[in-house]
Amino acid sequence: MNPRRLLCLSGMLLCAAALMPAHGHANQRAYTDNPRALIETTEGSIELELLPKFAPKHVDNFLNLVEAKFYSGLIFHRVIPNFMIQTGGYEVGLNYREHGGISVANESFHGLRNKRGSVAAARLDNPDSANTQFFINVNNNPHLDAQPGQPGYTVFGRVIDGFDTIERIELTDTNLQKGMAGVPEQPIIISSVTVLNPDAITKQTP
Repeated sequence: MNPRRLLCLSGMLLCAAALMPAHGHANQRAYTDNPRALIETTEGSIELELLPKFAPKHVDNFLNLVEAKFYSGLIFHRVIPNFMIQTGGYEVGLNYREHGGISVANESFHGLRNKRGSVAAARLDNPDSANTQFFINVNNNPHLDAQPGQPGYTVFGRVIDGFDTIERIELTDTNLQKGMAGVPEQPIIISSVTVLNPDAITKQTP
């Protein structure tokens, strides 16, 4: 099976797009405030507050991808009402967008919960396999949280505006496409992701 197709929801378990070997990840930024990011989609905008104090590696990776304009043109490819909406891996037609082997170490033991409005990294069974995909919880999903001795799904942000957009995405009609369930019948496309308060971020020199 093509590892890029290993995006599944089995026993309410989210999986990311590709399993890559974990590698070291040095944080590249310092923060004077929590960064805020605006996701513009064909259904409206969603504003996120990122939480580097709790998940610095995941926030740093997300900001790298935003700077590279990686998310522009991607779709929400997995929509499960009362559970989550997921994006970050596929273009229209379910064409997978390569990411160069990104792999981010799990940071789920920080105490943040997969509750409604939280933003978390998708991954495979390997806790350290998060890369570019993320999901927004549209319900409280405690089964995705870390348990003693068992990593969960790392929450690295929260929605602060755009719940109406999220609801429209959640309630869109979906079907089975290329063996993937929960794919919106009409593509919901990200046009851009931008940082709203860049002054809150300081690049660190090596």
